[in-house]
Amino acid sequence: MRTAVRRAGRATVHLLIAAAMAFGTYLFITVLLITVVGTLAVVGAWLLPETVLLVRRIAGAKRRLTTAWTGRGIPEAYRTIDGPLTERLRTALRDPGTRTDLRWMLAHYVYGTLIVLALPLWPAGLVVDGVRCGLLRRRAVVLPWIVRLADLEAGWSTALLRPSPEALLAARVEQLSATRADAIAAHGAELRRIERDLHDGAQARLVALSMRIGLAKRAYDRDPDGARKLLDDAQEQAEEALTELRQVVRGIHPPILTDRGLTGAVRALAASSGLRVTVDVDGLADHGPRAPAAVEAAGYFVVAEALTNVAKHSGSRTATVRLTRTGRGLRVAVADEGRGGVDESGGSGLLGVRRRVAALDGRVRVSSPAGGPTLVEVELPCVW
Repeated sequence: MRTAVRRAGRATVHLLIAAAMAFGTYLFITVLLITVVGTLAVVGAWLLPETVLLVRRIAGAKRRLTTAWTGRGIPEAYRTIDGPLTERLRTALRDPGTRTDLRWMLAHYVYGTLIVLALPLWPAGLVVDGVRCGLLRRRAVVLPWIVRLADLEAGWSTALLRPSPEALLAARVEQLSATRADAIAAHGAELRRIERDLHDGAQARLVALSMRIGLAKRAYDRDPDGARKLLDDAQEQAEEALTELRQVVRGIHPPILTDRGLTGAVRALAASSGLRVTVDVDGLADHGPRAPAAVEAAGYFVVAEALTNVAKHSGSRTATVRLTRTGRGLRVAVADEGRGGVDESGGSGLLGVRRRVAALDGRVRVSSPAGGPTLVEVELPCVW
């Protein structure tokens, strides 16, 4: 009985909040009417996208309430409303999510009324300490109905608020468009970095090398010792230019990935990081199937960037790297016990990580509360 009472208590809280939201949607009818009249009169057309955004927030609150009761999330699929007024109007009207939310709101006026009318039944079912048989029988009958009513209300809300396939497709297309734009931006930044490195590094050294060789040729007959010294300097310049070129190549695709695979490359990276790094590997065999080259490169750069952040900003001298093969791809996690409080806009390099991972349709999760610890976790989808 106690379990039934507790569940009925949760159902009561859910239904009370749902009833309050239903009452709020009744009041919202005024806003909808003003928006319709203003839009038809043209002068109030700006109200339409703002009202749609407000409806989205109300529907989002209902999704969270329903998820809290059922334990199953209800996805959202909306197009971004921004830009000039004409673009905002077009998006607000054409977005399938707008029709889904309005359909739910209209239905909510009906079944929300049923919840409000059922309010008088609840106190009778929540008597906890009744000693008379009549009260006990009343609880036994009413408590299950309260739970069923909450389940019924949540089921209706779930069915009405679930995005349509058209809305999910539109949201997916918008997400891929944004991802593609980020990938192009990241690619352009990478090309500019390579060009800058070649111009300021290897090219400058090769120009100096050419000049020294020319001077050595001129001085060879009249000053053999001076020519020999110039040739020694030229050899040093050539070695430095080769080092610069290796660094540029390593920035494009580390050769160690090709030679040792992701596991060996990450272990080498950990050994050279200056930190005490523990590398855990789950499901990645040294001689087994490998992830695609782009996925391995992304995972490698995630680890490299994260360990650089640990060394520069966290204050921790230890870190843990975990590589896990999952059913959907590769999971990379880097953790430290440093001071935390990572600021992604403060030059931590995480924006570049997000762009690189987004280009592969992956996900990045960063947890870094003030005082630590910090966890950077990346999911990279791929077929093994």
